[in-house]
Parts: sequence; C-alpha cells; structure tokens
Amino acid sequence: MSDLLKYMVENASIILNYTETHFSLIFSAVIISLLLWIPVGILISRNEKLAGIVLGIANTIFCIPSLALFAVFVTVPFLGLGRSSALLALVLYAMMPMVINVYQGIKIVDKNVIEAAKGMGMNSGQILKEIQFPLAVPVMFAGVRITVVMSTGIAAIAAYIGERNLGRLITEGLTRNNIEMILTGAILVALIAIFFDTVLGAFEKMLVPKGLKIRRSN
Repeated sequence: MSDLLKYMVENASIILNYTETHFSLIFSAVIISLLLWIPVGILISRNEKLAGIVLGIANTIFCIPSLALFAVFVTVPFLGLGRSSALLALVLYAMMPMVINVYQGIKIVDKNVIEAAKGMGMNSGQILKEIQFPLAVPVMFAGVRITVVMSTGIAAIAAYIGERNLGRLITEGLTRNNIEMILTGAILVALIAIFFDTVLGAFEKMLVPKGLKIRRSN
C-alpha cells in the first residue's frame, strides 16, 4: 500500500492529466450520444419495421468486442489512432442502451392514456411532448446511466489505440510489469464508474417524480 501511495504522489501530475482526458472522452461521447440516439429512439417508436432494423444494427455493434472495433477504426485514414476512433466507438456502443431505452420508454406508456389524450383532441406531437416523453423519462435515464458507466470502462481500452487516459497506466503497467501503475489505473477507473453511477442515481431521484420512478435491479 505504501508503494502504491508513493507512486501516486510521485506521478500526481500525469495521473491528473490522464484523469482529465478520461473525463473529457466520456463527456464528449455521452453528449454526442444524447443528441444522436434520443431522436433515433423517438423516431423508431413510430415505425415498428424501422425499429427492428435499427435495434438489430445496435445489437450487432454492441456484440463486437471493443478492441476489435477500435482496431478497425484505426485503419480508416480520417480516424486513425487516438481520440477520433475512440470517440466514434463509444458513441456506437451507446446506441444499444440509449436507443432501446428511449424506444421502450415510449412504447410502454399505457395505450388507454394515449387514447384518452386523443379523445381530448391532442395530436401525435402533443401526445409525445406532454405524455409519452415525460412518462418515458425513468427508462430513458436508466439508459443514460448504463451508457456513462459502460463508457468509463471502454474508454480505458482506448489506450491501446493511442488515447492518453487512465487506461494508459494499465497498458504501460502491464508492459513494464509495474504493479503500482496497474493498480492506480484500475482503481481510478473503477472509482470514476462508481462516482458517475452514484451521482446520476442521486440526480435521477431529484429529476423523476416519485410516482414515475422505476426499480433498478442489481
């Protein structure tokens, strides 16, 4: 333990730099994913045939090992090694949890509620905005939490394609057989994932009305 603390103190600046880069990659991926996949989820909730195609693509991408996907992207000239390939991979991996949660969140709204809204003269746009979307928030937010925590771990693997984040401590530690370096990277990545999940869990409690909250199984 003393050796681990000594390593952290002596390398505090580079650890801080890698941590900032790690956070930056995650935030960028999540913001892009929100802007991209929420509209897609809403769109496919209106067309079952399209939903089958999109969800099939999302599932296929999600099944591809991250290192294999990174390896493919680095061979693309305008992506190459580093941030661009890592960011694209994270956004694609986010497709599955985010799109399916938006889609399911909208689809599980009670049809009787929808029919009642139509009876009141509301059009499809008003129903989506005032009824379906608000009621879908708990399921959608669960997808966001999954995406953030998942991205935290996958981002570390991006160190293998030149991304300079906490994963680099793990990869270089393995190469040098440096236990302290490996533990530092692994512990910090795990703490970041726990931090995000805890903060988002607290935010969910404030954001979602009590009557709309969903249970999350562990």
